Amino acid sequence: MELTLRQAIVQNIRGKDAGELAAIVDDAIDGEDMALPGLGVVFEMIWKGSTDAARSKMMSVLHKKLNPAVPSKAPKKT
Repeated sequence: MELTLRQAIVQNIRGKDAGELAAIVDDAIDGEDMALPGLGVVFEMIWKGSTDAARSKMMSVLHKKLNPAVPSKAPKKT
């Protein structure tokens, strides 16, 4: 039986507690680019298990990170 990359990633993280999962995510974020597909699978699982409100919040955070607010150049009141 041949496993897909997605299935292999899920098998490797299945059974981990919340702390272990957080450590895996932190290591992948701070590690080599090879871990990025694993984060994609993890994000897919989070996305599929999230409410519309949670998805909206995630997209709001992502949008803010990709488009940081431009500092205001309004004149100062004296």
